[in-house]
Amino acid sequence: MDINSTLLGTSILSTGLMSGLLYGWAVSVIPGTQRIGAPSYVDTMQNINKAIINPAFVIPFMGIPAVLFAAAIVQFRTGDQRRAWLLVSAAATYVVGVLGVTFGGNIPLNDALETFDLGDSTEQAIENRRRTYETPWNRWHYLRTVASVAAFALASTAAIVSADAE
Repeated sequence: MDINSTLLGTSILSTGLMSGLLYGWAVSVIPGTQRIGAPSYVDTMQNINKAIINPAFVIPFMGIPAVLFAAAIVQFRTGDQRRAWLLVSAAATYVVGVLGVTFGGNIPLNDALETFDLGDSTEQAIENRRRTYETPWNRWHYLRTVASVAAFALASTAAIVSADAE
């Protein structure tokens, strides 16, 4: 397999895995956590936010744009402008819509939740903390999910469009 096919396949696979993770979270974890009480919710999210910071998540999550851009560069070098621009668009969509949203929206909320002391808080304080976290966090998550699926669609389209005839 040549570098062109390898990078194109890796970009599609990695983007698809991340969009699947974010979509799966949106349709299973969020509805599940909406069914539990505030103390359990806060405790669960604090633990998930710690657990997800691991190489199996962080490396692909942060590395996807590099793979997409590398695949685009190879396409530009082979003269296939159509595929290259689809991959650049996928990378830009991912950078802005997934990484930008995560770093600008979800992570600040996660950081604020981390500082909340569940053990020394009243029931009302826990309810308030949940309310100020859950709704905005979920909105940001849905946005990054849509962006991730869009990036995956763009990368996948790059594999199925006919090559430029130049």
